[in-house]
Amino acid sequence: MNQGVKDLINISRHYGSQKEYVIAGGGNTSFKTEDKLWIKASGFALATIGEEGFAVMDRQKLGKISENEYSSDPFERESQIKDDLALATITKGKRPSVETSFHDAINYKFVVHLHPTAVNGIMCSNNAEEMVKAVFGDEAIYIPYIDPGYILFKTVETKIVKFRAEKGYDPQVILLQNHGIFVSADTTEEIKTIYDKIIANIEKAVVKPVDETILPVAEHVTEVVPAIRSIVSTEGLKTIKVTNSVLVDNFNNSAESFERISYPFTPDLIVYCKSKYIYIDEVSSSEASIEAFKTKFERFIADNGYAPKVVLIKGIGMLSIGDNAAQSNTIKEVFEDAMKISWLSESFGGQHFMTPEQINFIDTWEVENYRRKVAAGAAAGRVENKISIVTGAAQGFGEGIARIMKENGSNIVVADLNKEVGVKTAASFNEIKNSSRALFVQTNVADQDSLKNLIHQTVCEFGGLDVFVSNAGILRAGGLDEMTPENFDLVTKINYNAYFYCVKAASPVMKLQNKYNVSLYADVIQINSKSGLAGSKKNFAYAGGKFGGIGLTQSFALELAPDRIKVNSICPGNFYEGPLWSDPENGLFVQYLNAGKVPGAKTIEDVKAFYLAQVPLGKGCSPEDVAKAVFYAIDQENETGQAIPVSGGQIMLN
Repeated sequence: MNQGVKDLINISRHYGSQKEYVIAGGGNTSFKTEDKLWIKASGFALATIGEEGFAVMDRQKLGKISENEYSSDPFERESQIKDDLALATITKGKRPSVETSFHDAINYKFVVHLHPTAVNGIMCSNNAEEMVKAVFGDEAIYIPYIDPGYILFKTVETKIVKFRAEKGYDPQVILLQNHGIFVSADTTEEIKTIYDKIIANIEKAVVKPVDETILPVAEHVTEVVPAIRSIVSTEGLKTIKVTNSVLVDNFNNSAESFERISYPFTPDLIVYCKSKYIYIDEVSSSEASIEAFKTKFERFIADNGYAPKVVLIKGIGMLSIGDNAAQSNTIKEVFEDAMKISWLSESFGGQHFMTPEQINFIDTWEVENYRRKVAAGAAAGRVENKISIVTGAAQGFGEGIARIMKENGSNIVVADLNKEVGVKTAASFNEIKNSSRALFVQTNVADQDSLKNLIHQTVCEFGGLDVFVSNAGILRAGGLDEMTPENFDLVTKINYNAYFYCVKAASPVMKLQNKYNVSLYADVIQINSKSGLAGSKKNFAYAGGKFGGIGLTQSFALELAPDRIKVNSICPGNFYEGPLWSDPENGLFVQYLNAGKVPGAKTIEDVKAFYLAQVPLGKGCSPEDVAKAVFYAIDQENETGQAIPVSGGQIMLN
């Protein structure tokens, strides 16, 4: 790798990692020699790009694009340009940026094209052109809005050639109205210096800086948003991210305020958020808000032919509606950027929106539809796009079950009392490469206020709840002589009472979702135990709670069946490798050895051998085994109130 490409990678990652410069991976960077040009390929993010993320172009073939004659029909012309770009691409299979010809036309070695929020606060304002000299310098070139593609390239090329003829060198700053900025230089350090100066100048010119202070989301979000998610999930489950802040409230407190953000400023906004949005100010009750959305949603689809990506609800905040969690997060970031641009534009004469004709071109342009397709991500997995809470998921059985569900496409809320481990677990889940996401919420399942917060955070992050896996549990072994009332009460509270608390907290959201979409089902799944199906010597506190749990499962199943909420228990055998059994200080092997539960056992290995000998299949139960049962319970739309054994044949139902 030559030094120029190394510098290109470094400058790309430098700006790509700062969202105030790059939203949703937008922008592109390049480096050129006499005969070759390296430019970011579609589908690669600047923040993490390596050498493989750049298309290598033949500059001699690129130059012919400037000389060739193309069709007068804009869509046919852009198709011809795409073909010529492909012919000029040395690294086949990579799609170079549509702005490749811009980069090639500039003589400087490095070109960094970004969409900085601060810059677009001016470029998307009514006073954009008159602000150029004061903020960007005497030699900056300003281009009024032109649809992206060949015509824009030829306009920019003509300006560059004229500037070069007059000055003897190329412009280093090129500004595109309602789009962004190109900065060019022969070193990346000079590019950084130019950008730093521009941003400093803008900060001095802004009258009122953007306030992004986070505000709490109203408690009644759980009474509104799950219904909206249900309504929009007619063609597959959606996810909704709910956010609130001073920035959001600035455009959300009245219909007049919403007008200042009701049209797109940039092509990026259209690609990720489309060009029209919904505002709800009917907030006299949760039911009124839901009905208002339902009415506006149906009218929106009839008028536009697509579903809304962004909804603002007075008193709640902004709803970013995506086909998956990754997409809803992108929509959130892009629309928040638009709100910042709108806010900043008021220091420069107010908002300058794109016109209907400009919007239509972007919305139907093949290049942007390709970007939209890449951004959407691929769907895969048995629980794709479902929203699942797993209690006790920081480690052990819960961690294993939640990990497998995440690998199969479910959004996961890791609900656990252990914050340190839980945060790490959720982070590890988010390293799994798919479009779902994981969130940690510190939760005490025996505390109803804690569970209320868990449901609230889940709805804010994902928009609803499809699966509640009640897995958290504890075990204190001992016979009648050893067991204290305090330990008995503790085991019962966590393993029995808390199951009731969890279902009481989760079921209202599930009922609300199912009410507005008759095709939906929801699942409550209790991770019980084989000890819930057969008594357990010197372990009666645990077994008693688990027996009671199956009684709750059957009773909840009967009560919730009319709401299409299935309730099942899964009764695993022993997970010998997990911390419940193998913890060297307080694991069950240690507890059972000390309690004398296994006659004649002198070591932990003796205890383990005793238990394995009781399993017909001769193996312990793994999280993978339990996850398969979880998937079965979810997939089966005619199974509820069951206790499903996963015990290697140790327990067989009569």
